[in-house]
Amino acid sequence: MPNLLSDMRILVLEDEFLIAMDVEQLCRDNGAADVVIAQDLTAIDPEQPGPSFDAAILDIMLGGISTLPFARKLHERGVPFIFASGYTDFEEILAAFPGVLVIGKPYSGDELIEAVAAASGRLAASGSA
Repeated sequence: MPNLLSDMRILVLEDEFLIAMDVEQLCRDNGAADVVIAQDLTAIDPEQPGPSFDAAILDIMLGGISTLPFARKLHERGVPFIFASGYTDFEEILAAFPGVLVIGKPYSGDELIEAVAAASGRLAASGSA
């Protein structure tokens, strides 16, 4: 597979440390220049100036708190993102964010990377969960 995330800066919102580390490595293995992991919503504020992200991978729930308001802010700023989550009510997510890919856990590494690449316009989207 080509380096679908070449030179990208990726934000990963994931509260499970081992999953976050695995996703970071997957992104780096696929060419990401930088991967920022946040395990709670207080660690990153999309409203603040500073480094921007080329794409984001969001767990739907972080420590019991919904990431949907954060996702709305990313959407308003034009940052492409996907949801990668064990959360099971995808209909709510798909209704709030039509066209945003939702990848259910457990997922394969290729599935995750291809979804991020598709959201970023680097690969034709193949659908949602």
